[in-house]
Amino acid sequence: MIAVVAALAVAGASCTGSSGGSSSPSPSVSTPSASLTPVTPTPATPAAQPGPVTPSAVEEIVTGLAAPWSIAFVPGGDGQALVTQRDEGTIVLVDAAGTVTPVGPVPGVDGSGEGGLLGLAFDPASPSDLYVYSTMGSENVVQRTTYANGALGPFSLVIDGIPAGTRHNGGRLAFGPDGMLYISTGESGVPEDAQDVGSLGGKILRIAPSGAVPADNPFDGSPVWSYGHRNVEGLAFDDEGRLWASEFGDRSADEVNLISPGQNYGWPFVEGIGGAPDYVDPVVEWRPTSESSPSGVAYVRDTLFVAALRGERLWQVPVPGGVAGSPVAFVEDFGRLRDAVVAPDASLWVLTNNTDGRGDARPGDDRILRLTLAP
Repeated sequence: MIAVVAALAVAGASCTGSSGGSSSPSPSVSTPSASLTPVTPTPATPAAQPGPVTPSAVEEIVTGLAAPWSIAFVPGGDGQALVTQRDEGTIVLVDAAGTVTPVGPVPGVDGSGEGGLLGLAFDPASPSDLYVYSTMGSENVVQRTTYANGALGPFSLVIDGIPAGTRHNGGRLAFGPDGMLYISTGESGVPEDAQDVGSLGGKILRIAPSGAVPADNPFDGSPVWSYGHRNVEGLAFDDEGRLWASEFGDRSADEVNLISPGQNYGWPFVEGIGGAPDYVDPVVEWRPTSESSPSGVAYVRDTLFVAALRGERLWQVPVPGGVAGSPVAFVEDFGRLRDAVVAPDASLWVLTNNTDGRGDARPGDDRILRLTLAP
């Protein structure tokens, strides 16, 4: 049953935020391909400015989910979406009216702490193919299955060897406009892995849907696309094909980064905007980390919407022309927020995450919220 909860109150902006597995064989390392021109991010503007898109109302369309983590809308599914439940290792189907139907478990999920069943993504070029990121003991893996008529097909391995731990497992999946699959990973609590191009921890990876390494990746034979990340849990492409990523800081600053192939984003040597010449600075930072802990990211009409966990709000960040403005806060009444996804009807679906062991669960948690966006 859909219940209209409240009109959204716009809060004041803040520029302040936060949160030994196995690994693949070390690839041979080369310098980034000359054809891959690094993007120089533009730092956030000093004063808060309203973005080009603003939420106007929020509806609560689903209650009673168990530690949900990721939403993926079913291609051609009339507004239906699949949702992962991290700790149970199960996927459920949610329709536009808010009806929840079990789909089934993902075999082999074995995680603790922040591990478990995490990201989902459908392949736009092969709409029945579903990709799933999950923890399996000492490693995180991506598998491919099919989804049709409410059922999952057989699972096959796409990539393994991503280090896993009780924290910092990354887990977001996104298909780019180039048809490639982008995968966010964490350093599983081992900071030095983020700087090791031979490790898949603390990276953004880029692979073909088959699992093959594209020939134009910046490091020969390696799925590594960018490195020096602590824990990336949000990926979103804008209309120009730019890749934006949210990243958990440690004690100083959380980040939104504009991703360029082959570049080093600094962890563990720098956190937030540091100005160090060897590392790419974020385009947005939150200080202190209690203001954000950014997870899922959605892009719509020159605007990023960033779901915040510790910050317990939805951040709106204007990014017209690839230039990031200052964050503005919305949706501060529902606790921890894990994911934000643009629905086929152009609304925004947002997952709460109060039953994951870190939040204060209230009756009805966890929920899916549907936000109407101003035209």
